[in-house]
Amino acid sequence: MANEMSTVDALQSLKPNAQWVLRGDELEWLDETQTQPTEAEITAEITRLQAEYDSQEYARARATEYAALNQFEMQFDDQRDGTTTWVDAINDIKARFPK
Repeated sequence: MANEMSTVDALQSLKPNAQWVLRGDELEWLDETQTQPTEAEITAEITRLQAEYDSQEYARARATEYAALNQFEMQFDDQRDGTTTWVDAINDIKARFPK
């Protein structure tokens, strides 16, 4: 699932708690304490945030797969039966979604 970073994300990251209004593409800076970031700063922050988000795709995919497993029961059954079903399942997920 793609997540596109936006001007709002960049402004919140660059200037936390700043006062501003965004109407379409028009930014009105209301904050009297923090200075308004430049368009270049906003664009660079959008790029940085998107790269950070994209770099964690494997972690989001793994988490979804891990959640689908009944891990405690698998571990219990493996210990009881001397099998490696849980370890095999985890290794498969990690192989399909490498860092």
